[in-house]
Amino acid sequence: MTTRRSFIRIIPITALATFAAQSAFAADVDPKDPQAAALGYVTDATKADKAKFPKYAAGQLCSNCQLYQGKPGEASGPCALFGVKSVAAKGWCSAYVKKA
Repeated sequence: MTTRRSFIRIIPITALATFAAQSAFAADVDPKDPQAAALGYVTDATKADKAKFPKYAAGQLCSNCQLYQGKPGEASGPCALFGVKSVAAKGWCSAYVKKA
């Protein structure tokens, strides 16, 4: 039989384990992934295909896009388009929307 005190001790450990598991499974988006390729995702914005994606303009980076959910200064972070996968902060895709 589990007591209330032992249950309360288990909660923080379970939360920490869940957080660690999420971080371990978060992967970087592969530019060859079908969804990433369709959006023209590149890990270096300067290498965006300007002929195929004329919407690209210098200075557009994942880190200054509304869809980017990473913290300022991080090399990568999650993107709303790719679920738990991380995108490069210096990357770009055709879904870019300037952060307000």
